[in-house]
Amino acid sequence: MKIAVIGGTGLIGSQVVKNLNAAGHQAVPHAKSTGIDVISGEGLDTAVAGADVVVNLTNSPTFDEASPAFFQTSMDNLLTAAHKAGVGHFVILSIVGAEKVPALDYYQAKVLQEKLLMGGPVPYSIVRATQFMEFMDAVLSWTADGDTVRLPATPIQPIAAKDVADAVAQVAAGAPLNGIRNIAGPEIFTLDELGRITLSHKGDNRTVVTDPTAGMFAAVSGDVLTDKDAHLAPTRYTDWLS
Repeated sequence: MKIAVIGGTGLIGSQVVKNLNAAGHQAVPHAKSTGIDVISGEGLDTAVAGADVVVNLTNSPTFDEASPAFFQTSMDNLLTAAHKAGVGHFVILSIVGAEKVPALDYYQAKVLQEKLLMGGPVPYSIVRATQFMEFMDAVLSWTADGDTVRLPATPIQPIAAKDVADAVAQVAAGAPLNGIRNIAGPEIFTLDELGRITLSHKGDNRTVVTDPTAGMFAAVSGDVLTDKDAHLAPTRYTDWLS
């Protein structure tokens, strides 16, 4: 199949392209660097022309109140182009439990993206993943202060980007789900515990202080970002650290 991967040069997209091509498909990466713009619509008709599948892995440049507008415009433009080109399958990557975190603008923006796809004119699949292991350094930096890092005890189920890319490529190569597939890492940690494991592995002597008000994940109630019934990926966090 010919598969247009929009956002195909990023962390997940580049691996999805590699996986699909290795499986014998013709996966073509598209991004701003290749001349497309999902907001203005520039280059989209050409990018999706002749494609059997479109995988949209573009992301909002910010995680704040501007993010819904990004997904509204980009999805409107991409769905219009895909429908016009006769694309038979449209895939996006979203977040496990996003609809259960109303206090986070970005999570609600991802819910909007899902709704636009589900209500759109193209058969679809939504892959929802838990938090990426690769984002842990950024999470630690948000609330670092001198010798301490403050983190809430929010339960998360980290997944390696490689495993996310494997799942997205597998779904893209299959028939449209017209539904959602949840994927998650094999282990559940509290975020403060994960912070201690990470710092210890790096030989970082800072102390993690459990603070229910610290950082973005303070807005998350309970274990909504985990899913024990999801398709579980193989990579464990300590193995990924190593």
